[in-house]
Amino acid sequence: MNNSEIYPHIDHTLLRATATEEEICCLCEEALTYKTASVCIPASYVKFARDKFPKLNICTVIGFPFGYSTTAAKCAETRIAVDDGADEIDMVINLGWVKDGKFSEIQREIADIKAACGGKILKVIIETCYLTEHEKIQLCKCVTKAKADYIKTSTGFGTAGARIEDIRLFKQHIGEDVKIKAAGGIKTKTDLEMFLNVGCDRIGTSSAVKLLSGGE
Repeated sequence: MNNSEIYPHIDHTLLRATATEEEICCLCEEALTYKTASVCIPASYVKFARDKFPKLNICTVIGFPFGYSTTAAKCAETRIAVDDGADEIDMVINLGWVKDGKFSEIQREIADIKAACGGKILKVIIETCYLTEHEKIQLCKCVTKAKADYIKTSTGFGTAGARIEDIRLFKQHIGEDVKIKAAGGIKTKTDLEMFLNVGCDRIGTSSAVKLLSGGE
């Protein structure tokens, strides 16, 4: 797979707590140079990035990384991010609700945040490393019924990241309009190709440009 086939699927990501304005600028410039799908950056930098890079596709994270903010807080975060210029929202579900079996509440929250997106793309992070197979299947149904655009494996801040087995499981249980984003622990070109070939539409990683920019 050529680099030019990989970059359009990459959410070029920088979500470290210590990320600086200079680092965000560098990330955005790389995204424009290599034509990645988006940059994924902290919400506090969205307006800065939008003003400085008006043509850039900007993604940010909501309820990140633990997901236990209230639904009202997540919706408010989402509306502010969209007003600041975000094109895509990656939200984290409430994992405590998963363990309590509150799947109807999870579906309702996803639907509420989708409404707050105002037509922008919504990706739902379910943090697979903490879940049973049954829980993953139930969450595929929640994401589908709530009409989110993507199901996403991981924040990258959990105990493990994306696994091929989970992508295959998602494909069996999501609706036909739901796409898949893998994130967390994807560190080689082989990894990138493997996740794309198994059916991911997006990959969230901070490593892709460094891995691929040396040439085809």
